[in-house]
Amino acid sequence: MDPFHPYFGIEWYWLLGAWAAVAIGAHAWQVGHIVRLIRLGKPDDRFNAWPVRLREFLRDWLGQRKVVEDRLAGGAHVLIFWGFLLLVSDVLDLGTGGMLAGFLEDINLKDFWNLVVDIGYLMAGTGITIALYRRVVLRPAKLRGVSIEGEIILLAIMGIVMTAFVLEGAAMLSPDSTVVEHNGWEPIGTLFASFMAGMDGATLQTVVDVSYWLHMLLIGGFLIEIPQSKHSHLLGTIPNVLFQDHAPLGKQQPLQMAADGRAVSTDELDIENLVLGASNYTDFSWRQLSDGWACTACARCQDVCPAFASGKGLNPMQIIFDIKDYGREHGRQLLTGETPQESIIDRFSEEAIWACTTCFACVDACPVHIEHVPKLTDARRHLVMEAAKFPEELQGVFENLERNSNPWGFGAHTRGDWAEGLDIKVGEPAEYLFYVGCAGSFDNRNKKVSRTLARLMQQAGVDFSIQGETEMCNGDLARRSGNEFLFQMLAEMNVATLQEAGVKKIVTACPHCFHTLGKEYGDYGGDFEVIHHTQLLAELREQGKLQVSDRGTTLTYHDPCYMGRIDGSHDAPRQALGGEIMEMHRCRDKTFCCGAGGARMWVEEDADKRVNLIRAQEALDTGADEVGTGCPFCMTMLTDGMKSLGSDMAVRDVSEIMAEQLEA
Repeated sequence: MDPFHPYFGIEWYWLLGAWAAVAIGAHAWQVGHIVRLIRLGKPDDRFNAWPVRLREFLRDWLGQRKVVEDRLAGGAHVLIFWGFLLLVSDVLDLGTGGMLAGFLEDINLKDFWNLVVDIGYLMAGTGITIALYRRVVLRPAKLRGVSIEGEIILLAIMGIVMTAFVLEGAAMLSPDSTVVEHNGWEPIGTLFASFMAGMDGATLQTVVDVSYWLHMLLIGGFLIEIPQSKHSHLLGTIPNVLFQDHAPLGKQQPLQMAADGRAVSTDELDIENLVLGASNYTDFSWRQLSDGWACTACARCQDVCPAFASGKGLNPMQIIFDIKDYGREHGRQLLTGETPQESIIDRFSEEAIWACTTCFACVDACPVHIEHVPKLTDARRHLVMEAAKFPEELQGVFENLERNSNPWGFGAHTRGDWAEGLDIKVGEPAEYLFYVGCAGSFDNRNKKVSRTLARLMQQAGVDFSIQGETEMCNGDLARRSGNEFLFQMLAEMNVATLQEAGVKKIVTACPHCFHTLGKEYGDYGGDFEVIHHTQLLAELREQGKLQVSDRGTTLTYHDPCYMGRIDGSHDAPRQALGGEIMEMHRCRDKTFCCGAGGARMWVEEDADKRVNLIRAQEALDTGADEVGTGCPFCMTMLTDGMKSLGSDMAVRDVSEIMAEQLEA
């Protein structure tokens, strides 16, 4: 029995055609509206490296690479995703009255196709069952209090699956509905046919008819619903994955780019046409705007965000929804060229904007390559450079950077005082420039690290020099806090100084210096080979130039965000340390921020909302004797965290731990 007969005197295909026109028309209109909103964004050239992008698309969209990192929810999603890809041909067959099946039978592929469709529906049904179990029974904290939209959609999709099996089973019954005609290619359909065997003809026909139209109504309804719900990700993930950012993770864009791909110099900036950050919808690029329609609401970004975990007013997932909702609510105004009275800043809230540590955990965790952090740093640029609204603690920091090129405000002439008595070359040619950084030059605790590292390099025979009082801040603090003008001035002066000195290779003990000098200075003409001190120490140990004995203490290691996650260097410090590491449950590229990044080191936190307390407790939970790290700011934050928790657990730099283990 089949449903392909007249209803109320009207041929079935006219009824289906009318419903298809409504569903497809509504879907197309909504998608068109979304595309017009996205196109309001600024240009963003993501149309290069097509072979690479296509491989990434196959791996991340078709292969669901990042989705499956969450085994339960991700596994369910993959089953549903692949199930739907496999069964889409069945929708075509049912919509054409079995024409596809007839064609496949003519070329002897019908049986194989039936098996593929059976597997597809089974995968989708299994995935839906797992997803419903997670949502209704397990119900993780992040799903509590949210709308039941997800459950409704899952039930609707389950309806599509079950009605398809009913139709498949009915087609396998003999005319008298007593005999199941099967050939082993449709196991699930055979099972459903066995359930329906014995029904009288009229009842069976009614079941078939109701199942067919319910199937088609649900598919059409789903098509209409997709663009206006979180399920817009079914469309949005395609451009999001295809046009993902190929720049190094954490690399921010200059104020203006020249035709040669370098930053426009400060004295040549087109001030009249310069957009200082983002306060309006159209200040974001089209790729930033597309993120809202790609978000799956999986909340993985929320799960890993240190600001959210510590109770601050930032939820990275909500930032993405804010942009999407802003576009939907103000769409008519925006498309006519008007600027709504409400700004994007108002929608985000300043608290959320300044809570970000720029650790990029949210970006790394996102399975569809949403770029959360650049939106917040763009908002900071607007607040700092145009609105002059920023945490009051940063005012003194900016002034100190401008006057003395360090956030503490110490005189530049004292920058090299930490090296007194160490017989270090200053301003002389050498294989490596030891770029000490502001913390290593002025912070009393981190001066000890600088001295220790210098001694290790001397013992290993490394040819290095320092700049002394001519060294300047790399500008990371200014850039992450939104003061892009100040950053660019510092970067240009630094590049000029380093090039004049003939510097080619740089070693630094600060991950922020490592990242900024190595990954961002290229935009300003500074093409240097930059290595982190843990990378150099690991190399020296491997070469036998530093003979290190076994530790007498147990150790856990904290990966700085700008090393472990953003720049992917998490093996080197462990190789440098050697021996067993009692790892925290969040480590390497999944490390948890200390709370210092994004200028948060200089902004006061509420006592009960401190990120460093969370990380310090995770270190304590390992039961190790001490914590090793490779960042001056991480060391400061973790040390403060230990004190606040009443622990005397030592926090030391990798170089200090190695120096203690040196063999005579």
